[in-house]
Amino acid sequence: MSATDESAKDPRQLSLFSNEGESKPGKRASSTGGTLTPRSSLSAALGRFEPYMSSRGFTENTQQAFRLDMELLLEYLGAGLALNQVGTANLKAFLNWMTESRGVPCSPKTLERRITTLKVFFGWLVEEGVLPRDPAAPLIHQSVSAPLPEILYDEQIQAVLATTQAMRVGAGDDEPDPRPHLLTTLVLHTGIKKGECVRIALNHIDLTVPAQPVLWVRYKRPSRRHKERRIALPGWWPTVLREYLQVYQPKQQLFPWTARNLEYVLTKVAERANVPRLTFEMLRWTCAARDYAEGLDPEVLRDKLGLSEITWYEVETKLALLAQRIR
Repeated sequence: MSATDESAKDPRQLSLFSNEGESKPGKRASSTGGTLTPRSSLSAALGRFEPYMSSRGFTENTQQAFRLDMELLLEYLGAGLALNQVGTANLKAFLNWMTESRGVPCSPKTLERRITTLKVFFGWLVEEGVLPRDPAAPLIHQSVSAPLPEILYDEQIQAVLATTQAMRVGAGDDEPDPRPHLLTTLVLHTGIKKGECVRIALNHIDLTVPAQPVLWVRYKRPSRRHKERRIALPGWWPTVLREYLQVYQPKQQLFPWTARNLEYVLTKVAERANVPRLTFEMLRWTCAARDYAEGLDPEVLRDKLGLSEITWYEVETKLALLAQRIR
């Protein structure tokens, strides 16, 4: 079957190849305990922000960096300034002060992180219903990260899938090999990471509803449990899975090989499809960019990719640019 066949319908996700995701301001109990109002001070809000970061699984390094960034904001605006007195102009002046007038070097990467801090902090206050509008929303990220990730475009996707289909049925003197098609379509549709792919156990694939197969991404370490998630698979995918199981007969892991061996599989596909490269990262970004371009709700996509809110700020900017290229 082709990867363009009808995929499982999930209201939370769009198929990779489908053509088809306010509260009032005022006094409200914070999800982290305590009460904040629009008249609460920046200092009081920072006190509530710290347990919020812990509850959302921010790393210790991220928490420390965000705390220092916010302390700089308090130093500039005044710790006692009311939340409803902070506007976009204040935040832009603060950023200008850090880069131009403070007298302490502020690298582009540090500036980018501090903008992220402001967006997370004030976004949280809006989410909590403390503020009606986000003064940090208009702030523009000037990303200093690496160039945009490589993705596959339509013709390349078609070439790759035509190649894996040919390998699946056996071409020439080659024996039928469903593994390349199973692996490639799995990552193209789910956007999972290489490490997550290698860790998939057979019981992580839920075929309870045959027409709506599901992949469960699991983690053993308790500190990573927040990254676990449920991702819909195309309705035709179990057919390829059955072919693969008959040929390879894995016992526990879906792919009982090292990540390096699976990378060799993708390299072989790229050579036969005449595309420059094919990697897990390319397949993951291709999945994400196409979902984004097709209008999948950003929060649903963030969850599908297993990204933290912090990482999402940078990733979404890149996806928006990549989506423009494939629309």
